[in-house]
Amino acid sequence: MPNPKHRFSQTRTAKRRTHDKVEAVALSTCSNCGASVVSHRVCPECGYYRGKLAIEKGANS
Repeated sequence: MPNPKHRFSQTRTAKRRTHDKVEAVALSTCSNCGASVVSHRVCPECGYYRGKLAIEKGANS
C-alpha cells in the first residue's frame, strides 16, 4: 500500500473530522408515566410505546 507523499494540513484534517463528533441522545417523555425515554424506544419504566402496552412489566422486574 503506498504512503502519502505530502502531509495533510490541519485544516484538511479538521474538515474530515467534523462528522466524527458524538451527538447527544434525543430524549422524550413517556406519555403514560412521564419518565425520560430515548426516542422511538419502549419505556423501560412502564413498558408502553406510543400509548400502547408493548412489554408486560411484572412486580419483580
